[in-house]
Amino acid sequence: MLDMAAEHNFHFDAAQMPLNVMDAHFRSFEKNVVPRLVKEETGVLGMKPLAFGAIPQSGAATAIECLHYAMNLPTSVVITGCDSMKLLDQALEAGRTFKPLKAEEVAALLARTKDAAANGQYEAFKTSTTFDGTTHNPQWLG
Repeated sequence: MLDMAAEHNFHFDAAQMPLNVMDAHFRSFEKNVVPRLVKEETGVLGMKPLAFGAIPQSGAATAIECLHYAMNLPTSVVITGCDSMKLLDQALEAGRTFKPLKAEEVAALLARTKDAAANGQYEAFKTSTTFDGTTHNPQWLG
């Protein structure tokens, strides 16, 4: 997408993508897209920091660790769902307690999540068509 945009002299102001501790290990937006966005001064909108809650449910990382990890990336904003007071409080707590992570903290978190992330099972948006609107609505293609 970025190559096609560049070929047509188009510059995105921002790009939104899932960024979380599991992403770092499997088909990684963090590694394959974010550096280019930063270089091109395109805003980075990080979404799915908890992968719909799957990461904390896996036991690989807590919700606060997930939010702090995403906030530690070169993002313009981290988007997290807040459809209940509990989740809103969790997001506010992450914001209040965030401090840039030290390299050792990032390394330890990535080491803890590596095995769980290996096959993308916690990122169904990368491994299935469950979240693919076009697959579920072929009429959109005309």
